[in-house]
Amino acid sequence: MKKVVDVITMGCSKNLVDSEQLLHLFRKAGFRIYHNPETLHGGTAVVNTCGFIGDAKEESINMILDLVNRKEEGEIEQVFVMGCLSERYRQELHEEIPQVDRFYGKFDWRAMLTDLVGDAVPTCGHERVLTTPQNYAYVKISEGCDRHCAYCAIPLMTGHHISRPMEEILQEVTELVNRGVHEFQVIAQELTYYGLDLYGYQRIAELVEAMARIPGVEWIRLHYAYPNAFPLDLLRVMRENDNVCKYLDIALQHINDNVLSRMRRNTSRRNTIALLHTIRREVPGICLRTTLMVGFPGETESEFRELLEFVRDTRFERMGAFAYSEEEGTYAAEHYEDDVPDSVKQQRLDQLMGLQEEIAAEIAAERVGKCCRVVVDREEGDYYVCRSEWDSPEVDCEVLIPRQGNNLQTGCFYDVRITDAEEFDLYATPVL
Repeated sequence: MKKVVDVITMGCSKNLVDSEQLLHLFRKAGFRIYHNPETLHGGTAVVNTCGFIGDAKEESINMILDLVNRKEEGEIEQVFVMGCLSERYRQELHEEIPQVDRFYGKFDWRAMLTDLVGDAVPTCGHERVLTTPQNYAYVKISEGCDRHCAYCAIPLMTGHHISRPMEEILQEVTELVNRGVHEFQVIAQELTYYGLDLYGYQRIAELVEAMARIPGVEWIRLHYAYPNAFPLDLLRVMRENDNVCKYLDIALQHINDNVLSRMRRNTSRRNTIALLHTIRREVPGICLRTTLMVGFPGETESEFRELLEFVRDTRFERMGAFAYSEEEGTYAAEHYEDDVPDSVKQQRLDQLMGLQEEIAAEIAAERVGKCCRVVVDREEGDYYVCRSEWDSPEVDCEVLIPRQGNNLQTGCFYDVRITDAEEFDLYATPVL
């Protein structure tokens, strides 16, 4: 067997961190490693699957089937499957796709090395091969979730919330800084819960403040907060530390009280609006990203209209949305009828995202003529592709700076003035 492996990552950045650790183990065992290659290299192919919602599951299954076909045609020698989808459906997948050489779940994938080379799995701690641009990395601070929202299957795959020790996280950040990383995307299924299981109380504010004190940390960006029991001391940390981005990814899902109750979100319209007002008051200029859901069982037209008005009034700087997908084993699947037709779900989704596009365009236009700090991610065509502190990689806006007449370095930070705006991208010129 060729000592070469192609690792293909599906789904979220939390999966990406697992793939990066797996790549490190393969490299340590003497393999040539590739991540998301355009062309497979003939050895072992590993797909790290996502099992979040129907579309993600279908995409992962299609990738598995494609790899199996390539194996049967002799392009590759083995196919291994890991991640959330195989954690939840390992037996079913094995029965349906027996051509896969072996399935692993969300947490036992390190055994892959033992199965391949017959030796004990080498230890790696938090070491990994970075697949992101050199200037930024994702830092996963916990696994699992104790918030049992009615629609969500993630706790069925990842189990209870388990925080990483603070000292371990800070050591990882320090080591990444020494490798040239200066921007950190702090990720968890629910980061505001951090520390409760280890220390008896929420310590996300302490963790972020300690990260901010590490020399060389330029930006810290926070993803996937929960609105119920939000730790308000985190707002002081964001306000007082210039290297903590004025950015918060907080999934709200809905605003109607009846829908929130059926979703088992443990919050209300009144509390949600009060929290958003507090966040914007305590952290002036903050960029709020949220995720919303349409078509939850029983969602009426008037409840959807209330959601539309909420988005119109709140004017989120960043927003994503998706249609409800029934997931077996969840509370919603067992207790509610999926009674909103798919055509209505799609219509509502299109209407909601259409409204957000208008809002995003207006907010972008308001930034023309203003200055901000950006980091250069890459060169592409005639432009340097950059991001501001209000832009997370892959999901948010980009700031484009003409290459002609400018000499910028990838991974470096620059002060720029916004000169023009499109719906989702800004144009800028360096401030000399």
